Amino acid sequence: MNWIHPLAAEVDEPADVLGGKAHGLVVLRRLRLPVPPGFIITTKACRAFLRDGRPPRGLAAELTAATAELETATHRNFGGPPRPLVVSVRSGGAVSMPGMMSTVLNLGLTAEATVGLADETGDARFALDSRLKFLSSFASEVAGVDRGSLEDIERGTRERNLVDAEALLTEGIRAVEALIRKHTGEPVPESAPRQLERAIEAVFSSWNTPRAKTYRDLHGIPGDLGTAVTVQTMVFGNRDERSGTGVVFSRSPNTGEPVPYGEVLFGSQGDEVVSGRSLTRPLTELADREPTVWASLLDALNRIEEHYRDACYVEFTFEAGELWILQVRPGRLVGRAAVRVAVDLADDGVIGRREALLRVSPHHLSQVRTPRLEVADSVDLLTRGLGASPGVAIGAMATTADTAARMASRGPVVLVRPETSPCDMHGLAAAAGVLTTRGGPTSHAAVVARAMGKPAVVGAVELTVDVIAGRVRAGRRTIHEGTLIAIDGTGGEVVVGAPRIASTSADHHLGRLLRWADDVADGPTGHSEEARLTAAHRVLGSA
Repeated sequence: MNWIHPLAAEVDEPADVLGGKAHGLVVLRRLRLPVPPGFIITTKACRAFLRDGRPPRGLAAELTAATAELETATHRNFGGPPRPLVVSVRSGGAVSMPGMMSTVLNLGLTAEATVGLADETGDARFALDSRLKFLSSFASEVAGVDRGSLEDIERGTRERNLVDAEALLTEGIRAVEALIRKHTGEPVPESAPRQLERAIEAVFSSWNTPRAKTYRDLHGIPGDLGTAVTVQTMVFGNRDERSGTGVVFSRSPNTGEPVPYGEVLFGSQGDEVVSGRSLTRPLTELADREPTVWASLLDALNRIEEHYRDACYVEFTFEAGELWILQVRPGRLVGRAAVRVAVDLADDGVIGRREALLRVSPHHLSQVRTPRLEVADSVDLLTRGLGASPGVAIGAMATTADTAARMASRGPVVLVRPETSPCDMHGLAAAAGVLTTRGGPTSHAAVVARAMGKPAVVGAVELTVDVIAGRVRAGRRTIHEGTLIAIDGTGGEVVVGAPRIASTSADHHLGRLLRWADDVADGPTGHSEEARLTAAHRVLGSA
C-alpha cells in the first residue's frame, strides 16, 4: 500500500484520501500557482495509526524515500548544513476543521542546521528566531507543553531591550529546550528524521483531541475519517522586511462584496495571523509595500475563483518579495454574503440561477437581515473593535471557555478573551458571541464564529482581560464576569447592558434571489422568505 503521495499536479486522489488541504494544494499545482514542494501522508495512514497505536508497516520506508526526493528537488539537506531543508508539518482532514489539529513549523532546524541556515543567509538573528519558533511549535504540539508558558518566553524575546537580539533569542531557545526536557524527561531530538516522525504521530493523534471532537460534533463530521499530513518546504515569512504572511477571502465574508478581504503581517509566519496573537495590518498595505506580491495575489485569486466558481479563502506567505500559496478552500460564506455571492456569480454567468438558489440555504436567509445595536448617546458604550462576524449577541460576560460553558446553562453568554485558540472550542460552542482584544477579521475567533453563524468582534485593543480575577478593564472602568454586555459583529461596538436592537432591511440581492425562487416554484408559496426558498429547493431536488 502507498501511504505517501507527492504534492504534484498529476496526483488523482480525492479529498478523503489526501485531506482537504492537500487536495486544494494539488488543484493549485494544476493551476500553475506557486506552491512549496512537499508530499502527503494519507488519511489511511492516520486511521491505521489510531487503530493500532503505532505507524503502519511500510510508512517509515516511504517517509525516508519521500524526504530524499524532497532533498533532491530542493537541492537541500534535511537536518544539517550546508543548505538545510526545513519543512512544515500540517494536518488536513477531508472536511476543513480550522485550527483544531496540530501543526509544526520550521521542523528540521536542529542546532547544527540552525548554524547552517545562519551561514547560508548571513543572518544569525533570523536563523535563531526560526529555531525558537520550531521549538515552541514542537513543545506545544508534540511535547504537550502549556502554550501560556511558551508565550511568556516568546514575549520576553520581543519586549526586552533588543541591544543584543541574538543573545535574547539564544536565551529563549534554552528556556524552551528546558521546558521540553522537564515535561517529557528527554531533550528535543537532534535528528531531523526523528523530529519528523514525532511530529507526524502528534498530528495523527490530534484527530482525537477534545477540541477536534467538539468541532466534529458541532458540524456533523464523522469521527472515523482521520487526518492526512502535508509535509512541505518552509517558506519563511520572517526572513526579512520584504517577507510576511497573510489570509485573504476573494470576496468579503461579511457582505459578499467582490473585493479581496483579509489581513497581512510583515516579518512573521502564518500561525501568528491565524492565532490572533499578533497585531495584523489591513491587506491594502500589501499593495503599497509589495506591489509585485499584491499583483501576483490578485492574479491567483482570480484563477482560483474561476476554478472553484465560488468565493475562496486563501492563506499565503511571501519571502523576499516572492508569493507562495499555502492553503485554499471554498469560502463557505453565510447570511447576506452567501446571497450576494450567489446572485453576483449568476449575473456574471459563472453559475446558473438554479445553482445559485441551491447554494443558499433557508438557514442563510435567517441571517440576512443582520441585527444591529442601536448606539445612541444614552447607550453605555464600553469600547469598539473590528466587526468580524455579523449579528448581535447579548449575554453575561465570561473570560474563559470553561466559565462560558458552565454559565451557558443559565442563559446566553458572551465569551471575552485576549484571543481564542482551538482549546477554547467548547466555550465558543456554548457562547452566543465572542469578543477578543487581539487578532483581525481572519483570526481563529473570527473564522470559527463565522462558521458557526455567531457574532464576533475582534481587535478590541482598548480592553485588557484579567482571566485570574475574572474581569475586563477598559480605561478606568472595570467590568466583572457575569455582567450583561452586548456586541455588534458588524460595527464592532461593545456595550454594557442590553440596548435596543434594530434589523437591517434586506437588500436587492435577496429580492432578486427570491424572485428566481418564485419562478422555479410557479409563484410565491408562503409568506416567509425561508418558505419561498424551500419550495424552490424542493422543485429543484426532484428535477
